[in-house]
Amino acid sequence: MQKVAVITGAASGIGRGLAERFAAEGMKVVLADVEEESLAKLDADLKAEGATVLAIKTDVSNADAVENLAVQTLDAFGAVHILCNNAGVVCSRPIWEHTLADWEWVLGVNLWGVIHGIRAFVPRMLAQGDACHIVNTASILGLVGGSGEGIYKVSKHGVVVLSETLADELAQKEANIQVHVLCPGWVRTGILDSARNRPDTLQNQKVEAPPSQETLAGSRNARTEMEAGMSPKEVAAHVYNAIQTGTFYIHTHPEHKAWVRERMERILE
Repeated sequence: MQKVAVITGAASGIGRGLAERFAAEGMKVVLADVEEESLAKLDADLKAEGATVLAIKTDVSNADAVENLAVQTLDAFGAVHILCNNAGVVCSRPIWEHTLADWEWVLGVNLWGVIHGIRAFVPRMLAQGDACHIVNTASILGLVGGSGEGIYKVSKHGVVVLSETLADELAQKEANIQVHVLCPGWVRTGILDSARNRPDTLQNQKVEAPPSQETLAGSRNARTEMEAGMSPKEVAAHVYNAIQTGTFYIHTHPEHKAWVRERMERILE
């Protein structure tokens, strides 16, 4: 049977890399994203290469929208075998300067998006009984501490422990579902420009103070690191290999394990 893969945040970056890889492996691909133009372009590109594709505009921070994604996927293809909860956004300020709107936006996409994906798809996967995989996109910043990117780190630490708990509970149930958590370092994506997709209802008021000079300098350094980062195609290869081998923690940048070890040693001390 031809496998079905669902990817959120599919229209660009890691999501696009995953969609292209799964389509190349002969899977039917369901693309979910809030960016209609980019979503339509990827839909057309994959179909031009002979892939079977379903593109659905989806705001993962909205539970009803993710439920609709699951319903449309099952209506179209009858099953889902791989779910990639991948959509993500970021905004940068010192953690005490972040507005409530900042918290609601970033956690709504990065953490609640994964929660909604699990709630909508896991019961359906369990009912299928087929071998299934769930890949939750976290970050190396979901495994370490330190200064900077506070909301993003909170969201990604949440994704890591959510994935760990989900994996253990499914194993206890002897479910035919494997969970994987993707913890990449720098990847060449457009996440630093994710404010382009920030909803009007969660925009900050114009009278609020602009980011500090330290934050602006950090943003410039981040963009340089991003531009020198790994390609989404390489990340997709890591994910595909992890699915084949049953690897839970997907480290695209093994050199960053030293940061994780340092944090764990501080905790144990």
